[in-house]
Amino acid sequence: MGALRWVTLFFSIWLMCGSAHAERRVALVIGNSAYKNVAKLTNPANDAALVGGMLKNAGFDWVDIKTDLKASEMRKALRDFGGRAREADVAVIYYAGHGIELDGTNYLIPTDATLETDSDVLDETVALDRALFAVEPAKQLRLIILDACRDNPFSRTMRRTMASRAIGRGLAKVEPTSPNTMIAFAAKAGSTASDGDFKNSPFASSLVERLPTPGLDLRKAFGFVRDDVLKNTGYKQEPYVYGSLGGDDVPLVAGKPVVTGPQANPQEAVRRDYELALQLATRDAWEAFLTQYPDGFYANLARGQLNKIGAEEARATAEQKAKAAEQEKTRLIAERAQKAEQEKATAAARAAEEARIAAEKKRDIEQARAEAAEQQRKVAEAAAAKALAEKQAQQVTKPTTDRQMSEAEQKVAALSSAPASTFSAVDLTKSVQSELRRVGCLAAAADGDWNAGSQRSLLLFNKYAGTQFDVKLASVDALDALKAKPGRVCPLVCTFGFKVDGDQCVKVTCRAGYRVGDDNECEKIQEKKPVATREDSRRRDSERKQSDAAPPKQEAPGQIYCSSAGCRPVQKGCRLVSGAIPGRISPNVATGGNYEVCN
Repeated sequence: MGALRWVTLFFSIWLMCGSAHAERRVALVIGNSAYKNVAKLTNPANDAALVGGMLKNAGFDWVDIKTDLKASEMRKALRDFGGRAREADVAVIYYAGHGIELDGTNYLIPTDATLETDSDVLDETVALDRALFAVEPAKQLRLIILDACRDNPFSRTMRRTMASRAIGRGLAKVEPTSPNTMIAFAAKAGSTASDGDFKNSPFASSLVERLPTPGLDLRKAFGFVRDDVLKNTGYKQEPYVYGSLGGDDVPLVAGKPVVTGPQANPQEAVRRDYELALQLATRDAWEAFLTQYPDGFYANLARGQLNKIGAEEARATAEQKAKAAEQEKTRLIAERAQKAEQEKATAAARAAEEARIAAEKKRDIEQARAEAAEQQRKVAEAAAAKALAEKQAQQVTKPTTDRQMSEAEQKVAALSSAPASTFSAVDLTKSVQSELRRVGCLAAAADGDWNAGSQRSLLLFNKYAGTQFDVKLASVDALDALKAKPGRVCPLVCTFGFKVDGDQCVKVTCRAGYRVGDDNECEKIQEKKPVATREDSRRRDSERKQSDAAPPKQEAPGQIYCSSAGCRPVQKGCRLVSGAIPGRISPNVATGGNYEVCN
């Protein structure tokens, strides 16, 4: 009876202290949608209502939701909120709308801003430092959430008064100087965020799901938000958090006390021993684990780790045999052994090398299978832990009965009895290859062989999708990212003479008188015209010199030779000679006393 009184007294004192020291939490929520000088944004007002409702449901003492504020209204709202933050332990500001970065400083844009020049930013917007100043008085936590990283239309239209003034894309990185201060961006510095295709942005939708989890540390909550947004935007938008908190967990919503005491996870001891064996990573450790836990979810994972170790041992043995066979072949060649012995050693070395390659390939497959199983284990454990936490929170107001098994118990039981995943490494590889073919990054068939061609195709996907997956192995994360892509990612490349038509290459056809040019487009065939050439003066002078140096040719001098038979021209190579020629008769008077002499 005395022990019961002490317990009752302690519990009463704990309740009174808890009430006396309850945190006071205040929040200001702003959503600017109806911009007057640029296109209206659809989601910010909806996001502000969604986040404001979440903060109210989370038990905040004061939440002020404002939409479509002008510059003067924004400054007044921040000034009033700063006064409330002086009496608060936790101060939160959420802003959705347009923002701009100018010379490394971030500004929030009211709905009446015009921003015709870059100098107007200082007068017509509200600096982010003003919001930091408003949350500064809070005693324990200062949190600013900015869903303002959208593609800003003002930065494209405003005139710059100084060519050297930088207007950045998205928002600039921020390093808060005050302790226990965090600034969460919808997209990391220098990048833009998606407004989404639905009523609320992907960032706001994830915030209202993750932040109000009781007892969940803010850093982990924003980590879950990052994962959600990356997945929902096809890995194009990555939220980012700046600032730092202390070593203790800092939840936005405190965890509810469990009067009946925490319930231990029945698989906690098995998980702890499994992780110890995973750190040792030896055959003895895994065999000892299987001796202690021969059945269940973790036993199947342990067998996969043993297969991985066995494949590595087989690879090492094959490598040693291949090396020994190569050394033996080299020795026989050096000693000039008989040809038959050399051929035998060469064949043995070739067989050993093939065995080494096969063992290495099997090792890679087992390693990929073990890594995939580890990823599934972490997902299953996280789901079970979340379900168990939800079950413990529900026990405060609604105790469970033996006849009703909650969702948490079902997930924990499923974790302990779940069989090993049948999704092997070969199936995973084929699935990744099939998705790579679908998005246009792989031309080969999906054969389950993760070769150099498959690695190059994943490298192309990384390039055009902005991802950074390890190309050495096919992974579950890469498969999820590929499935998130609705259509082609890698561009279709056609050879010369063909052009892209949808998802195939078709031959370029040109009409009569045209042909395919160097730019792979049809161009008109040019008619060939005679080209006037300049006479080579050096060749002309050389021919002239040769002509002048050559002896004159004997040609008919144009003389007429007359005889008793008549007159005719002197033959070519002949000439007329006057007078008498020795040894000949006297000149004929009819010929005028001339003779025709040839050569």
